[in-house]
Amino acid sequence: MSLLQTEIWRVGVINASIQDVAQAASLAHFPITWIGADKSLCFLADPFGLWREGKLYLFAEAYDYRTRWGHIEAFVLDKDFTVLEKRVVLKEDWHLSYPYVFEAEGEIWMLPEGYKSGRLTLYKAVEFPWRWQAEPRFSFPDAAIDATPYFHDGRWWMFYTPPAPKAARTNTLKLATADHLFGPWNDVSVQTLREDIHGARMGGTPFILDGKLVLPTQDCSRTYGGALQLLSLPDPSLAHPSLCQARRIEAPSSHAPFNNGLHTLAQAGPVTLIDTKRTITGSPHRLAIELIRLGKRGEKK
Repeated sequence: MSLLQTEIWRVGVINASIQDVAQAASLAHFPITWIGADKSLCFLADPFGLWREGKLYLFAEAYDYRTRWGHIEAFVLDKDFTVLEKRVVLKEDWHLSYPYVFEAEGEIWMLPEGYKSGRLTLYKAVEFPWRWQAEPRFSFPDAAIDATPYFHDGRWWMFYTPPAPKAARTNTLKLATADHLFGPWNDVSVQTLREDIHGARMGGTPFILDGKLVLPTQDCSRTYGGALQLLSLPDPSLAHPSLCQARRIEAPSSHAPFNNGLHTLAQAGPVTLIDTKRTITGSPHRLAIELIRLGKRGEKK
């Protein structure tokens, strides 16, 4: 991240289905309940969640510019989207984001992005939503970025972005499949599924619209996470599946100053989760923190 540009994200809950939001192709007319970070120079992003027994369990990346580290926080919201409780639920020795939460085989799982660890790690809820443990039986051949699993036609499909080369982190989408969630996973694309900075890196939960599978992907052509490009995948079971552009959604001007980006669209039961970005130029507070960090680095030399 640039020292002169400080990106602050917040997450929102829309009381409408993901299909309704996609068909509208706009956020302008939906009432949204917003949740932001408690401290300055911190943000919440990448919201995913589950709706259970009248409550919304929302998971998000919590990032602090002081540490340059992200971890996963969980929020419990009532039917009116009032936050009842929140806690840090997952911290590692590496940055964590994109806490993709889903149910399978009678368990609840989380597949967060943590590519700096050199691998993709699946976690199982041992005390939902507060305690998670790594699943040792899961194996994936790449340290995938924003890995998004989807069960279709008796198989698991994993849409993901490779960590290298650097340009691929914002312009490449790959697909792997497996008979079982734990693997083995096989890359089914002879070539990458998509290579386009206008929409490739995953940004939310796949969903069905008009009989087609729709993938929310990030449009990073103007800025990282600048907007969402919804891609239509008519039939992922084909040997060489192809994607078509469906709709583009961006944060409307009415959301200012949080209208510089939108990079998550996730279904959680009857509601839809999003995040939007504000960009602060030349934050004195951020610059002061970076100067302190540089000073500490110099003392260690």
